[in-house]
Amino acid sequence: MSSLIFCGTPRFAVPTLEALVHAGFPVRLVVTQPDRPRGRGLALAPSPVKQSALALDLPITQPESIKNNEEFRAQLTALKPDAIIVVGYGRIIPQWMIDLPRLGNINLHASLLPKYRGAAPIQWAIARGEGTTGVTTMRIDAGLDTGDILLQKEIPIQPSDTAESLAPALAAIGADLIVETLRALHAGTIRPRPQDSEKATLAPILKKEDGRIDFRRTAQEICNRLRGFQPWPGAFTTFRSRNLNFWEAAAAQRSLPPGELLVDRDLLFVGCGDGTALTLLEAQPEGKKRMAVRDFIRGYRPQAGEKLGS
Repeated sequence: MSSLIFCGTPRFAVPTLEALVHAGFPVRLVVTQPDRPRGRGLALAPSPVKQSALALDLPITQPESIKNNEEFRAQLTALKPDAIIVVGYGRIIPQWMIDLPRLGNINLHASLLPKYRGAAPIQWAIARGEGTTGVTTMRIDAGLDTGDILLQKEIPIQPSDTAESLAPALAAIGADLIVETLRALHAGTIRPRPQDSEKATLAPILKKEDGRIDFRRTAQEICNRLRGFQPWPGAFTTFRSRNLNFWEAAAAQRSLPPGELLVDRDLLFVGCGDGTALTLLEAQPEGKKRMAVRDFIRGYRPQAGEKLGS
């Protein structure tokens, strides 16, 4: 294999780039999103992949668009890549780019395809209560995560996992799987297999409203969404007409009407659907820092029978 191009942007993609270089693969170009304003001062900041590529002394390009970018197309064509590796790049790969390398555009996706096609597979797998997830290497085609599967690796989702804790684990095993995939493609030992689209589920991009707690859901469903939607959009409701975020909660052996509060010394319970309830462990009132629920109780003195979300 004489030439690889790597396309990626977020922190999730960094382990794969580093694994390719450390395994001796010839990464001739790193393609990543342009620097974006971040922080209070809105200073331009490089993507995590750009920072890694700079540390590895790799050539970098950051086109604003790629579909009809003739200069970018000529740059990639001149490199004659054997494969283009795509990990969370954040742009739809155009057909000319799909057709360019002999081994195709190889994507690392953070789910066991065809489940959880889309932009937020880690978050939705946790939010929907899955017990297992994994990573898939696939050949990109013109569809949304619909290409032929190359290799997959499965891992359990622990009850304590959040999207923040699970993503690095998937990134690490995905990096190894990309290396394994490329070696097997080069050796001709992989048989790509089509996805069964009848078994497909979607993991759409998250919206702020996805974090709003619906207390008609069961306590376990709300806990799953709370874990899946960290750090954003989180899990939030209203208390006394002001926003209230939950950062940690657990299902409790209580039965209360949906949204109704019960205070028991330093414990705070809220009713959920199907006769279930949550015990709230960490909260963040609007304009305040995160706090243990016992401190919330002392500061705000919620009363039994008050409701959240109304």
